[in-house]
Formats: sequence, structure tokens, C-alpha cells
Amino acid sequence: MSGVRITLKIATSLDARIALSDGTSQWITSSGSRARAHELRAAHDAVLVGIGTVLADDPLLTARTVPMPKTQPIRIVADSSGRTPKNSRLVQSLSAGPVVVVTAGQPQDILAASGVAIWKCGNGIRVDANAFVQRAEVEGISTILLEGGGTLAASFVRAGLVDEIAWFRAPILIGGDGLPALGSLGLSDLAGASRWRPVATERIGDDVLDTYVRN
Repeated sequence: MSGVRITLKIATSLDARIALSDGTSQWITSSGSRARAHELRAAHDAVLVGIGTVLADDPLLTARTVPMPKTQPIRIVADSSGRTPKNSRLVQSLSAGPVVVVTAGQPQDILAASGVAIWKCGNGIRVDANAFVQRAEVEGISTILLEGGGTLAASFVRAGLVDEIAWFRAPILIGGDGLPALGSLGLSDLAGASRWRPVATERIGDDVLDTYVRN
């Protein structure tokens, strides 16, 4: 069993959509929920997103709490082919805290020269979730907040690496043409579905935060 505890943070509509079909996602949940999400970031050693999130949103991934945390979480991007832009806000904000780009094996000299740490955790095609968690443990990381997107989140769920889910739901409906919170899990029958136990419910204005742990 891994010594790294991973919490999957999801922010969706009532029908589990994270964005409109064109990718528009700002803002599904309320400012109160977003503030609570920053508290979650501050409570973890690292924050992990996929390259799709970086290219679509250009996030900072810092924990912007009141007051600000004494130390920022390590900001990690799962980026199999090294597409993280050198002019992204992540790379340009190294003074706020370390940034790690996890690749599938390709050298990333340009990013490394910018001061970004490069972890090679894959088979040359895609990042291997288990290899990444092993590397994170070696680096002294014990808690990770996984913020998606859907494909990355699904890969960690499939690998059995998610220990907890923090699910923010806003009281809106987007419909079936919206983007789902999770990518394919490759299930062939319901018996193979992972089961989760609800442990807390928190009202945040009109939003709800449900917390689940793996059975």
C-alpha cells in the first residue's frame, strides 16, 4: 500500500458535469466553494492536474487562503509529452513555490532550464500513475490533492490510488453535452465499480460538499 494519500477534488453541476461542451467552466461553483477548495489545497503537500487543465485554464494552483499558508503546496502537472508552456503562469511563478512536470519519458530541457523539476514516470507514451505515486513518496510527499481533469482523475481511480473524494456540487444542470467529471473507467459490469462511503456533508451557501472515503 502506498504511503501517499490522494484526495480527488471534483467541482460539478448536479448532473456531474465540470464544463459546457465548449470547455467553459468558470464558474460552476460559488465563491464560497472556491474558497473552501483553496483550504483543501493548503492542507495538502501537493496539487496535481493534467496538461489539459493547464492548457485550458492556465492555473496558478496556489492556495490562496486568508491568511495565506506559510508554505504553498508543490504544484504538479501530469504532462506525458511535455507540452507545459514555458510562458504559463505555473512556470512563471516559481517564486511562489516549486513546480513539477511529470512526463512519460521524453527529455524536457527547455522546461528544466526554466527551473521546473522533471519527473519521468511513464513508458514513453503516457504517465504511469503508480510510478508517479512511488516517485512522490520518495520525494517526501504524503498527501496530494488531485484536481483533474476527467481523464487524469479516471486513471487514478482505475489504479485504485484515490483514497478520498471531495465533491463540490452546484445547484445547476448542464446536460449530457457537458463534459463529465470522470473519463472512462473501462467497467464491463457493476460488480467492478469501486464503492465509496460518505463521511461528511457540508453546506456552502447553495452548494454542497460531500466527502467520501474508499470502502
